[in-house]
Amino acid sequence: MMQTDVKSASNTVTSTFFNGPTRLKGVLVTANATAGTVVFKDGGETGSSLLTITLPANATSNPLYMALPGEGIRFSTSLFANLTAVNAVTAFYG
Repeated sequence: MMQTDVKSASNTVTSTFFNGPTRLKGVLVTANATAGTVVFKDGGETGSSLLTITLPANATSNPLYMALPGEGIRFSTSLFANLTAVNAVTAFYG
């Protein structure tokens, strides 16, 4: 069984959360008053989409937490997230 230290990074805009190989272990997303999406990509904005989270409109900004099963999702190059109509994202990786 592979164990790694889990780290986190938060952002309110589209950005690279970690530059290098890693595994996405969990996600915390705060929704917006309009429906939104978070698309996690390997290798930056033009990289391969590995996870898309679609969120309904949520005027009260209740956060959504999602733990990923197993060892998480492997990102070979970098952990990048494209945020559309969400208030904030925290990525847990390691």
